Amino acid sequence: MALVVDGIRKRYGEVQALDGISFAAQPGQVFGFLGPNGAGKTTTMRIVLGILDPDEGSVTWRGQPSSSVAKRTWGYLPEERGLYPRMKVLDQLVFIGSLHGVPRAEGARRARHWLGRFRIPEYAGRRAEELSKGNEQKIQFIAAILHDPDVLLLDEPFSGLDPINVAMLKEAFVEMRDRGKVIVFSTHQMEMVEELCDSIAIISKGRVLVSGAVPEVKRQTNRLVVRLGVAGDPEMPWLDSRAGARVRRAGLDYHEIQVEAGTDPAFILREALARNEYVTRFEIAQPSVEDIFIEKVGVTTAGERTLAGAAGEAIR
Repeated sequence: MALVVDGIRKRYGEVQALDGISFAAQPGQVFGFLGPNGAGKTTTMRIVLGILDPDEGSVTWRGQPSSSVAKRTWGYLPEERGLYPRMKVLDQLVFIGSLHGVPRAEGARRARHWLGRFRIPEYAGRRAEELSKGNEQKIQFIAAILHDPDVLLLDEPFSGLDPINVAMLKEAFVEMRDRGKVIVFSTHQMEMVEELCDSIAIISKGRVLVSGAVPEVKRQTNRLVVRLGVAGDPEMPWLDSRAGARVRRAGLDYHEIQVEAGTDPAFILREALARNEYVTRFEIAQPSVEDIFIEKVGVTTAGERTLAGAAGEAIR
């Protein structure tokens, strides 16, 4: 049974923070909850956790209202720092675990296991205020999972981490996914989404713009991307004049070309060979999650600017 968010709405005064948000996150999957700053991601997570109440809509876990589910079901990593600055790391983890019913001896054992796994066992006796941003993030992650929750809600979990620590955290993601946990995380790092996520929802201004399994979301665009590299003519100006294709990203080694629906992407290769280009790379792929994010959120933002401009003209 899934975590189901169904039509939740939340208003703060005149601001409609959430406007009918719906999605489902399945056990044994990683769900990417994506959107620009201020889109409503954190508000949605806090409603799932019961920190906030929705004005409308519901949240259920395994068919039960989230309000009736045991608190230890949830693990939460907030974007903002939430540790007690003068409390020692191990004492802090044991205390937070005890709030979720983990006996102190067991909490200490689990905490030491994760500190060792994240290569910081010597930090057990240090105070939180002595930690770097990255190490503080790792401690908060351990605090979120110490009680072995069924559902993990992680708000920007990779923030402040270097590549080595990112790799360790991704390993933990995969392990928990394979154990049947629900993992919902927000991020602006689209490469993490491509690597980890089974499903996504992209929201903007409190509305879901697109959601579903990642392969299906990509297929729905009805577009393809061609990555073309040639030797001796990195600019490839002839591409700009062809209907049905446009260069969306120019690189040193290859260009990324967006091909519209109904256009055979192979024509780009034929055109390059007809011009006696030495082709070093030719690849046909679906749009990336980043491409889809920019398109969907950009269209929404542009539309809002257009409406705002029209309103301004009407006033004048």
